[in-house]
Parts: sequence; structure tokens; C-alpha cells
Amino acid sequence: MSTAGKPRRTIPIAPVAEGDHGACSGSESFALMVLGDSMAPEFAEGDVIVIEPDGLATDGAYVLADPGGEWIFRQLVSAGDRWRLRPLNPRYPAIDLDDLSAVRGVVIQRTTPGKRKSTTRYGE
Repeated sequence: MSTAGKPRRTIPIAPVAEGDHGACSGSESFALMVLGDSMAPEFAEGDVIVIEPDGLATDGAYVLADPGGEWIFRQLVSAGDRWRLRPLNPRYPAIDLDDLSAVRGVVIQRTTPGKRKSTTRYGE
């Protein structure tokens, strides 16, 4: 789906001082909106995903990771004695990991806004 000509919805995120996370615990689930098409067709731009920071990252799980200063949403795939962050859209490159230290959380749910019956749960 093309977004050409449509204004992009941007939500500004103010930087948070180290250790100043307000009332939100680092182990609480949180939601993010999918931007772009790197995880299509399973996840479309505008879908909302729920991340469980303490979730179990297993082969095939959808994860939020920080492999080098940029948070990305990918599928975690075992690659021998290493791991790979794989986009579902083949137009994007995979990222190899030595270990799981870059994984920040596991996707446990996807919802498409405006479509009540479009919720999918993962990792159950």
C-alpha cells in the first residue's frame, strides 16, 4: 500500500534522562505502531504491536531489537551457533547477531486499528 501524497503521522518522542523512566517499569509491556513495510505481509504499516520486554525470545519469534543504536522490529531466526534478525519483506537485509543481548522484547500481539477482529496473539 502506497502512502504517497498522504501526510505521515509522526509521534515525537522526547529523550529521557538515564534512569528517569517515570512510572513505567522496564519489565512492563508496551505498544508500538509499525512503520514501513519491512515486516509485510504479516505486519502492515499502522498495525499496533504489543511488546513483552521479559518475553522468551525463541527461534521464529517476532522481536524488537537494538543491534547497533537503532531499534528495529524483525523475526528472530536461529542460524547455526548465531542468530539472525530477518525481515519478512525480502527487499530488506537480515542482520546477524552473535547472541541475544540486542533483543529488547518479544511481540505478543498485533492489532490493526479500526478492525475489531484483526487481533493476532503470538507466543502462546
